[in-house]
Amino acid sequence: MNTALWRPASGCGDGCRPGAGPHAAPWLAGLRLTGLIAALAAGLALLLLLGGSAARLVARGLLAVLGVRVVHRGPAPRPGSLLVANHVSWIDVLAVVAVTPMRLVAKHEVGGWPGLGAMARRAGTIFIDRTRPTTLPETVREVAAALRAGRSVAVFPEGTTYCGAESGRFRPALFQAAIDAGAPVVPTSIGYATTEVSYIGEDTLLASVLRVVRLRRVTVTVVTAPPLRPAAGADRRALARAAQRSMAGEGYRLAA
Repeated sequence: MNTALWRPASGCGDGCRPGAGPHAAPWLAGLRLTGLIAALAAGLALLLLLGGSAARLVARGLLAVLGVRVVHRGPAPRPGSLLVANHVSWIDVLAVVAVTPMRLVAKHEVGGWPGLGAMARRAGTIFIDRTRPTTLPETVREVAAALRAGRSVAVFPEGTTYCGAESGRFRPALFQAAIDAGAPVVPTSIGYATTEVSYIGEDTLLASVLRVVRLRRVTVTVVTAPPLRPAAGADRRALARAAQRSMAGEGYRLAA
C-alpha cells in the first residue's frame, strides 16, 4: 500500500489562522480552562462507571465548559449508520458525538492524549494505526461488526485535518465497512465561523485548547445529509466520491 495515500498531508498550515478575534476576557478563558480540567475528570469517572453510554453526556459537558455551541441541521441518522465527515478540529469529535450516540474511528495517537485518550478508549473508540497499513482490513472488519450490531460509527475519511476553507479527498477504505454491513452512509459536514479552531500545521493539542478557550464564542454547525444506501458489492471508491459530492458547498462557510 502506498503510504502517501495512507497518511495524506494537508496543505493547510499555521498561516490559515490569522489570529483574529473576537476574544474572550482573560477571566472567562481562565474559567473555561479550569472547567475543562474538572469536566475531563468527571467525564472519565462517568465513562469508567457507565462505559460508552455516557459518551454523549460527556461530550456535551465538555463543549459547554469550552463555550462551544453545536447547531445540528438535517435528518437524524438512524442507529447502525456510518457517518463520514470532513475534519477541521478535535472539536469535531465532541460535536458529532453530542449530536447522536456513536462510536468513533480515530488515529491511534489519540489514545495517548492526556485525559482525552483514556476517555476515547472507554467510549469505545476504534483506533486505526496509520503506521501499519496491514492492520487496515482488521479495522474495516471491526467497523462493519459495530454497524451490524446497530452502533453508528463516525469516520473522517480525509485522513487529516483541513482549515475548513480547504478540504481533502475522501479515502475509500472504510466505506467498505458500510458495504459489507449493508449500512447506510450519512455524509456529514462540519463547519465553523472561524478558522481559529483549526487543528492543523505544527499545532499541538495544548496550544489548540488554549486558543479555543480564548475565543469569545465558537459555533460548530453539523449538517447531516440524507443517507446513501450502498447495494451489495458496491464500489467503495464510487461510494466515497458520491458521499463527498453530496457535501459540495458545505463546510466552514456554512457557519459564517
